[in-house]
Amino acid sequence: MSDTADAATLDETIAELAQRSAAEIPHPSLPEGSTIYGTTKVFPDYRAENGESYFTLVHGIAHESSVSFVAVLQATRALRKGFEAAVYFYGPGSLNCLATRGFPTTGNSAFPGEHNINNQLRTFIAEGGTVYCCRFGLSLHGAREEDLIEGVIPTHPLDVQDALIHYARKGAIINSTYQL
Repeated sequence: MSDTADAATLDETIAELAQRSAAEIPHPSLPEGSTIYGTTKVFPDYRAENGESYFTLVHGIAHESSVSFVAVLQATRALRKGFEAAVYFYGPGSLNCLATRGFPTTGNSAFPGEHNINNQLRTFIAEGGTVYCCRFGLSLHGAREEDLIEGVIPTHPLDVQDALIHYARKGAIINSTYQL
């Protein structure tokens, strides 16, 4: 048998196995809308008590770190539960605060979800949340302070630690995310 015949036989075998593999489990195995996870909530739906704070630190790059987006969603949820809520972006996390994201021009999404963080930060600020952004974090990446999302408060590099101390002394629930 020639190499060409062997290759053709191998291709046929692979095609048969691929077809068999694809047919092993019917697709979709469940119709859209099927429940595959339980809905029991284990912990109470806590609400803020008078004067409670929720403080989040974010050190993760937009679209390189899903924790950045999730941290903003959690802070928004805390805000809606009545907590005084603040998010502090530092290091590469500062890039999350840029209003100039987009391609081919600012504001245009090159892919679905490119502006998720921008939009959620705008919502968070509009609902009363506070967003801080470290100027040093911006400078490390050549980002300009004038390009921050409206309402974001630029801060001195030494403020990162003092903000953490401030919110700890207030008894805040502190959520610190760190991702590269």
